[in-house]
Parts: sequence; structure tokens; C-alpha cells
Amino acid sequence: MASGLFALLDDIAAIAKVAAASVDDIGTMAVSSLDDTAAAAAKAAGVLVDDAAVAPRYVVGFSADREIPIVAKIARGSLKNKLLFLLPGALTLSYLLPVVITPLLMAGGAFLCFEGAEKLWEKLTPQDESADEDAAMDPATRERTMVSGAIRTDMILSAEIMAIALGTVEQEPIAEQAGALLVVALGITALVYGAVALIVKADDFGVFLARKRNGAVAALGRGLVIGMPTFLILLGWVGLLAMLWVGGHIIIDGLAKFGIGLPSDLLHAATEGVAGAGSLVAWLVEAGSAGLFGIAVGGIIAAALHAIPRKGH
Repeated sequence: MASGLFALLDDIAAIAKVAAASVDDIGTMAVSSLDDTAAAAAKAAGVLVDDAAVAPRYVVGFSADREIPIVAKIARGSLKNKLLFLLPGALTLSYLLPVVITPLLMAGGAFLCFEGAEKLWEKLTPQDESADEDAAMDPATRERTMVSGAIRTDMILSAEIMAIALGTVEQEPIAEQAGALLVVALGITALVYGAVALIVKADDFGVFLARKRNGAVAALGRGLVIGMPTFLILLGWVGLLAMLWVGGHIIIDGLAKFGIGLPSDLLHAATEGVAGAGSLVAWLVEAGSAGLFGIAVGGIIAAALHAIPRKGH
């Protein structure tokens, strides 16, 4: 699933670059920007995996006939976030204050590191789940609450994706930036929530197959039903690790742009040290090193925020 999302997002990023080039010279710009496109696609894919991992939990506990309508509501809210708020905001900043794009990317990366560190802590420590306020809500109120919460979460993740996409076309004319961001907004929304719809209905599809007379088909259906809980847990971990990797990498790149090159130099040294072991090993070392940096940054932020006294305490 994760590798498929990475490949699909790479295609979307490539299409966005072509859309941005259509006013000028499509072929020249597309060829010259392949490296930037691939790097941006990889970073955005990390956020995308986390988005796809987070969204299915918002339909847990609802009847099967409400799952797709809830996903559709969240998708519409996500598209509204991108088209009405994030896209105009990104273009305004690019036109009036392009110097703030890198700091904003770093701020988004710091948030990803913080949220990743918080999620990692929650996964590694037992949580008290005795108080379940959602259970006391009527279904309609609970649905509205869940949808609004999902849309708020999507706003943050979508902002990071749009900022990463903007970074690949920030040198282009404003009209071409708008075209590229529009393609990314539409493509990513369809990709994420199409994947989420498939995930949340996979168990129902498995039940349907399990009732078939064909033994192989029925076995596949039972496998889907049994395997989906494990798959969702695995997807959650992939999303968490991707969040830490992307957040750490964004901050490292931003620091290098501001003349603080030590983290970037150490990252390159670690990657070059295993270059002979193959590209996969080199990538794992690079991603793991950036992820550890992300954990460190996120842990520091989380510790600082938890140290701030809260009202009433």
C-alpha cells in the first residue's frame, strides 16, 4: 500500500510539473525538474501515507452504510481546505513574501516531528481508555464531531503537502504555480480518500467474498476480514515513521538553506558511508537518520509544551 501511494503520488507530482509548464515549454521544464519532482513527491508521499493512515479511524464504530458517506464528507471538506484556503494562501505568500516559504515548511516539519513523537509515545506507553465520551453521543452528533475533527486534521496535513508542492514550482510564474497546485489538490484528495474508501470497505468486501461457493474466493475473503486489523495497525506505523522522516528531512534541508549545514552534512556522510551496500540500504539509512532527527526535534518540542503550566493546574 505504501509503495503504491509513493508511486501514484510521484505520478501526480510529475503531472503537476507538466501543468505548471504548459504555458511556457512543457518538455524543457519537465525534464529539467525531474530530480526536484521526485524529491518533493517522496516528501509529500510521507505525509500522504500518514493522511491515509489517520483517516480510516474516523469511521470506526459507525454502521456500514454510513462509512462511505462519512468518507465523502471528509473528502469534500479536504477539497474545500485546499481550494478555498490553502491554495490562495500559498499563492499569496509566493507572490508577496516568497522568503517565508522555507520557514513555513520548517514550521510544518516541526509540527510533523512533534505529532510523530506524541504518537510514538502513545503507541509505546499504555493509555487509559476508560473514559469514552464519544459513546455517550447520539450517532448524528458523533458523526458531525468526527467529520469536523477529521477535516481539521486534514487541514494541517494538506497544508504541508501543498507547501511541499509549492516548493517545487516557486520559481515559476504565479499562473503556472496556480495550475500546478490545483492539479496537486485535486489529485491528492482523490488519491487519499479513494484509498481510504477502499480500506474502510475492505472487510465488507471480504465478507461478500467469503460467502461465495468457490473455495479460493472464499478463502481470499476470509483473509481480508482477518488481515484488515493487522493491516490498519501496520499502516498506522508506516504513517508514523513517514511523518518523522519527512518532518526531520524538511527541517534538515531548511537549516542547510540558512547556513546551518551540520545536520545535512552528517546525513550525507551517513548515506555515503553505506553507498556500496546498494541504493535501498542507502535510502533506509538516510530515512532512518532523518527520522531519528525528527524524533529528537519532536521530543524536545513535546517536552517543552508539556512543561508549560496549564490553566487550573
